[in-house]
Amino acid sequence: MQGYILKTARAKNEDLIVTVLTKRHLFTLYRFYGARHSILNLGYKIDFETEYSSKAYLPRLRHITHLNFSWLKESNRTMIWQQFVSRLHRHLEQLYEVDGFYFDMLENAASLWGKQNPKRTAIQFYVKLLHHEGRIHPLNKCFICEGKIDKDLTLIRAFLPAHPRCVAGAETISKEGAEFLFANKRTLLLEEEEIEYLWSLLLEGF
Repeated sequence: MQGYILKTARAKNEDLIVTVLTKRHLFTLYRFYGARHSILNLGYKIDFETEYSSKAYLPRLRHITHLNFSWLKESNRTMIWQQFVSRLHRHLEQLYEVDGFYFDMLENAASLWGKQNPKRTAIQFYVKLLHHEGRIHPLNKCFICEGKIDKDLTLIRAFLPAHPRCVAGAETISKEGAEFLFANKRTLLLEEEEIEYLWSLLLEGF
């Protein structure tokens, strides 16, 4: 089966505990001497098999093949990808069975990652995640004071809308750009400074 590595953690000696997201499951697997294998890296897509044993607490990760993306040669794109999948892991880590949406999201995001600013790609797919989970809040109502937002708008964690005056240190976002983003899952109307701000919010967690 195929999946994305969302987390790796050292076990005893050079063994690894590896968390892999597939179409339907979030697996936690054990790999003997996994630290020796460069293909067991955060964010990598792999083809693999699982091996179960009544003597082992975790199933083993076996017969691994790295399914490469050309943009992994670009360190900045790879770093941003790893930050993105790490936040996705924190969002899903209590689950075993998962909706296929999350695997498909990574598949689609990975196909676009080398073609545009990866932070824009991440923001677009994060908004799709918010829509999928039913967590979109109306942009004309402040999440903090519940007052109407006529013009000046900011977004806080989980891209919740607020008046800039209601949030210390918040940056103003183009209301037109935010509305276009939420309606079309595209960042075309947002400036680079706004993208950097939204990326900083995404890094706070999904």
